[in-house]
Amino acid sequence: MNQSVTACIGLGANIGHPRVAVARALETLADIPDSSVRAVSRLYRSAAWGRLDQPDFINAAAVLQTTLEPATLLAQLLAIERAAGRERERETASMRWGPRVLDLDLLLYGDRVINERGLRVPHPHLHERAFALVPLAEIAPDAAFPGYGTVADALRRIDVHEVEALRLD
Repeated sequence: MNQSVTACIGLGANIGHPRVAVARALETLADIPDSSVRAVSRLYRSAAWGRLDQPDFINAAAVLQTTLEPATLLAQLLAIERAAGRERERETASMRWGPRVLDLDLLLYGDRVINERGLRVPHPHLHERAFALVPLAEIAPDAAFPGYGTVADALRRIDVHEVEALRLD
């Protein structure tokens, strides 16, 4: 049995019904084998990152305790995306940072640094993405963020004014 690790997941969507997609994905995380959801953030709204010619995103974060290896956990996250209708294999380079029915990212995996084909942890752009750091800091401010100290340390280095917490309706 592998040792239990804290993994941080980022969730986002901006087409279809993004609030519903993110909320359902958060619920579905509980079905990942050998893992348990420890914390879930509120939902947040932010402008798209990278390509601005698209709707705002709804984002959230979750903390899992898992014994899955990082690649296996990522495969579970990608399966949740596929079930929501995302087809990564059909996405072209021009669709990078484009609209998403659902996007799940493995942001952090304990204090490990992983650089493998198809898997980079910490997520390579996490340190500059308020839409991911704000929800993550809500639930895991002291999580180790290799190269940046903690999630809270990284958050203090960026502008967060365009990330808006959403009220429950």
